[in-house]
Amino acid sequence: MSNGSTSPPPRRSRGILLIALAVVMAVGVGGWLVWRSPGGGPSPAGASGSPSAHGGEAGSGAPTAGAGSPAPVGGPHSLQGRTVLLDPGHNPRNRDHTAQIARLVDIGNDRKECDTTGTATDGGYAEAEFTLDVARRARTLLQEEGAKVVLTQDGDRAYGPCVDGRAAAGNRVHADAAVSVHADGSAAGNRGFHVILPAPVTAGAADTSRIVGPSRNLGERLADRFAAVTGSARSNYVGHGTGLDIRSDLGGLNLSTVPKVFIECGNMRDPKDAAQLTDAEWREKAAHGITEGITDFLTR
Repeated sequence: MSNGSTSPPPRRSRGILLIALAVVMAVGVGGWLVWRSPGGGPSPAGASGSPSAHGGEAGSGAPTAGAGSPAPVGGPHSLQGRTVLLDPGHNPRNRDHTAQIARLVDIGNDRKECDTTGTATDGGYAEAEFTLDVARRARTLLQEEGAKVVLTQDGDRAYGPCVDGRAAAGNRVHADAAVSVHADGSAAGNRGFHVILPAPVTAGAADTSRIVGPSRNLGERLADRFAAVTGSARSNYVGHGTGLDIRSDLGGLNLSTVPKVFIECGNMRDPKDAAQLTDAEWREKAAHGITEGITDFLTR
């Protein structure tokens, strides 16, 4: 109630004051939200300031691989306690042991050669050299994230191992994810990468029933990350634009009991793809793409 000394302000004036106050509060809150948004101000506590796999500084505003590209994943301890099997396809010395690698081994639904020599570029850069280099680079990156990394061969074998042994290596260490690294040998003009997924196979020693689903998840994430990091297109000759292929004739997949895929990083017989595959900087990108795909699978 009024004490009679002053008159109370009109009701309309009070309403205007309240509206003005509400506007000021809304603007302040909106500004705070913008400041906290990605790229709108200081990074949240604990965010990394190290260079991203795309070559730019985190939060620097450098161009990304394209609209909708997945953000980089991983960190110093993101894969702590995880085991990853990397399988560098073929072996640089296979060419000196053709009789040994030609012997047939059981892959569950068939019998196939122990291993092959792999392909090469027109300039003579061997697939086996490429796969070993990329696998070693990826091993370093995965170890930096805390993973235990096992290679099926590290240039320390006379030949092979055979395809059944490559699958057994991942099974033996109970790998959380396994990736076999390859490069294709198709005709010139066939370009791009593709990821090979295991088909449902139940025959003899092969039973992929438990790994088909998780392997597809691994393969999809690997394809997404590899494309984003390397800038490479998905295959124009395998997978109908998806970059994914399903096969039942690969012992390394048929005999695996852990999630496993193959990645054909490009076509060594195509000059444009070959120019990438023979470039050390691009191979480092390929290793980052493989690492991010595995990390995305194991942490999401």
